Amino acid sequence: MFEYNLNMKKLEILHIVEALGGGVYSYFIDLSNYFGQSTTSKTTVIYSDKRPEIIPEKVKLDFHSNINLIKMEMKKGISFSDLFIIFKLVGYIKKIKPDIIHIHSSKMTVIGRLAYILSFSKANLYYTPHGYAFLKKDISKKESKIYFLVEKYFSKLGGVTIACGDTEYEYSKKFGKSDLIRNGININETEKHFHFKQNPILTIGILGRITYARNPKLFNLIAEKNPDIQFIWIGDGELRSIISAPNIKVTGWFMNREDGIKKLNDIDIYLQSSLWEGLPIAILEAMALKKPVVATNIIGNKDVVEHGETGYLFDSIEQLNLYIKQLKDKTHRDKLGVNGYHRVQELFNSEKNFSSLHALYEHYYNKY
Repeated sequence: MFEYNLNMKKLEILHIVEALGGGVYSYFIDLSNYFGQSTTSKTTVIYSDKRPEIIPEKVKLDFHSNINLIKMEMKKGISFSDLFIIFKLVGYIKKIKPDIIHIHSSKMTVIGRLAYILSFSKANLYYTPHGYAFLKKDISKKESKIYFLVEKYFSKLGGVTIACGDTEYEYSKKFGKSDLIRNGININETEKHFHFKQNPILTIGILGRITYARNPKLFNLIAEKNPDIQFIWIGDGELRSIISAPNIKVTGWFMNREDGIKKLNDIDIYLQSSLWEGLPIAILEAMALKKPVVATNIIGNKDVVEHGETGYLFDSIEQLNLYIKQLKDKTHRDKLGVNGYHRVQELFNSEKNFSSLHALYEHYYNKY
């Protein structure tokens, strides 16, 4: 744990994020609320809002008023237009003159680092992947290898990787200097929406975008094999058509984040069917609401779920069905839910973790 020195000069911090959506959006809302209250630093966020679940006019309402927001059009993936993005970023870096530059997402390991170098900035550079691109399951082995090599060689351009989860940290150490600051949530705000809910039918749900990464095909198959259970997908997405089981309800997007959390409180069991993850914010929110979690046994999920204590990790539907059978016992559900609540309090409290992030910035800034 890094200690914060109140006598340090006020830091100018610049975050650059390509994909302000999903769990990353929740991460940045909590980050802005923490750093927006800081009297020892000033924070600017350069972001792209080109995600279907993002309502552009709501971004400024969701972020703390003391955070300086700069919207920049950025496309998903690498394209020729990124050359213009790099030079725009160079301009912003020269204008802001930050002490700290923190880039987010695998795309930023390339264009963010190039902008940093071309600006001749003396700022300390940090990078958080939020899930390495080479671990995705919707790409070929050749693409995965290319992404791996990009991470390997671009890391040599400098900077400290700040991993958001334990397994991501193990990978990041292979590329260079790294630290671990886990993703977290504002537990106090989340648990305000907790209340006892008695469902007439056992209800299992997920929160997030309906995308390939969340594996809606598996979610739908699980529902088909459990017709006596009510399933709910809190959110929406481009693969909604895959959700066809009659016992699944898709809510669509909510105007307010709090409404999604309230709906999350209504379920009995949280199911994360992902093919890959960085460190899933939605699981943390479910745990803060004392929901037991069943999740695919993958990177990210297994960094959060303590198998047999806060929920279960599964490798097949047959295995999952055994766990669901156990979780039909409300006493067992409640026990795992309480265990999950204590785990998120201990390891995934955003106030504590962002305090560590701020102190880490200070640590390296004054060291170098």
